[in-house]
Parts: sequence; structure tokens; C-alpha cells
Amino acid sequence: MSRRTPPPPSPLPQREGVDPVRVRLPAGNAWATVRDHLVARLAAGAGVIDAMLDAGRIVDAAGRPVSRGTAYVPGMYVWFHRELADEEQVPFEVDVLYRDEHLVVADKPHFLATTPRGSHVAETALARLRRQLGIPTLGAAHRLDRLTAGLVMFTVRPEERGAYQSLFSGRRVAKEYEAVAPYEPALDLPRTVRSRIVKERGVMAAREVEGEPNAVSDVELLERRGDGLARYRLRPHTGQTHQLRVHMSTLGVPILGDPLYPVVTGPVADGDFRRPLQLLARVLEFTDPVTGREHRFVSPRVLQAWSSYEEWAE
Repeated sequence: MSRRTPPPPSPLPQREGVDPVRVRLPAGNAWATVRDHLVARLAAGAGVIDAMLDAGRIVDAAGRPVSRGTAYVPGMYVWFHRELADEEQVPFEVDVLYRDEHLVVADKPHFLATTPRGSHVAETALARLRRQLGIPTLGAAHRLDRLTAGLVMFTVRPEERGAYQSLFSGRRVAKEYEAVAPYEPALDLPRTVRSRIVKERGVMAAREVEGEPNAVSDVELLERRGDGLARYRLRPHTGQTHQLRVHMSTLGVPILGDPLYPVVTGPVADGDFRRPLQLLARVLEFTDPVTGREHRFVSPRVLQAWSSYEEWAE
């Protein structure tokens, strides 16, 4: 079986740690020019596309500007930089815990997205680290929710990224999370929670349904306090969207600061840094697929509602 030819390297450099957009023209003869296809394919509109073409901001594989009259060639690649909107700056640092020639392990703060997506592009952990470390080839081996803090692994060499990503898809990474939630004396812990979770596109919250379980989490009580709060250790064995948040809510001890479970109160607005979700990716443990080294990384963060509930609640 023949392998698909990899795309040519980008003729444009990164901007603010963000890769240019790459578009491959599909097979077919529905469009006479590259311009016609981009207008039909992209949501920017004809006026924006024409302005970018006239300014020479859309280029081919050789870095030559594409004009309005450039003929459509199936399989051709073009690149351009999207206009970066003014993003709300997350006022917390990304801490680098480990770095070698293969890996960077960072401790991500709450409210910072892992990779460019939607309205979060330059203000993401990946773009920040590319700028901070001067590694334009840096890529994410996995993702952590924007509202969750803790450990994220990035790869230095693109040709090794698949090996590290397969650690997560193959469930060969031992992950531990920590959460602050209400204490429920009637809840029998430790226990393993198994359920079937589905997440529908366009719906903010995931939900549990009948059927074969696809989400498995270990939940353990670490310690409790007299004010009705407790600290929990969570070990996910699967990777469904919002799995730990759903399971804690189902147990009757929803994680503090959760805007979706058990009740959807709406998305956390950009710029609203109050009451961060009290969920932390505490531990990553795995055997390095490239070097064979045994790694165990632990976040030193302390969840705010545990160290200073009054400050978090304000």
C-alpha cells in the first residue's frame, strides 16, 4: 500500500509562535482559480481573500505570492497567516519542569489553552513555549483542557511526535490528577467508576448514557477538612472528554469551580480568572519510547481552594 506523500515544508515562518495555515487544493475542476476555491472554502469572505492576494500574503510551496488569476491545480498547497485577534492575556506563567533534546514537560496554569484552537491562538501554552524556548518545531503530544492546570508533554522533533503521542493513545502513560471537591461522608472510597460518556458537537457538557462503559476512573480520598472540603486523587484509565469532571459530579462531589457539572452555568469568559476549576494534572509517568528512560514528573502546584479557600471564593 502506497503512502501519501508528505506536504512540502512551509515557505512561511511562524508568527508569534503560531504556524501558518496550510491549504491543500482538492481534486476536481470546480474552480478556475485558487482565489475562487479559497473564497468558497474559507469563511473570511471574498473581500478579505482578495485583499490578502493583492498584498501577497498567500503563497505557494516556493514562497511565491498567489495572485487572483493563479490557475487552480489539484493537489497544490498554499500557505498564509491568519489575522491574530487581540487575545486576552492569561496572567499566569507556564513553568518548564523538564527539557531535553526530545521532550519538554511544562506545568500549565488554569485558563490557558494547550494548543491553538478557536479564539485561543497565540495565547496558548504551545505558542508561548515556542517563543520562550526558541523551538519552532515544538508540538503537543496530548492536550489538557483550558480550565485544567498541570502537566503537559511537548515534543521537540516532529519525526518523533508520533512515538510520544502513541504513549497516550496506547494508554501507556500513568496519569494522576488531584481535585478539590465537597466531602461526602456517605461516599465509599476508594472506588473505580465505570460509565459510558458521550460528547456531542456543539453541546458544552458531556453526558452519561446507557451502554458499554468507555470511561473508567479511580477515585480516592486523600484528606478532608472540617470546612466540608476534601482533596481527591483521580486516576483516569481512559480519555473521554471531561471524564473526571463527569465522574466526580455523578458521585455527588462535583469539582469546585466547574461551570458545566452538575449544572451548566455557561462557558468561562476570556478574561474571567476568578474561581479556577480545582482540577490539576499532578503526575505523568511513562517509559520514553525514544530513549528508554523511565520518567516520572510531578507538578508542585497547590490548588488554591485547598491552600486558601477564602481567597479562591472571593
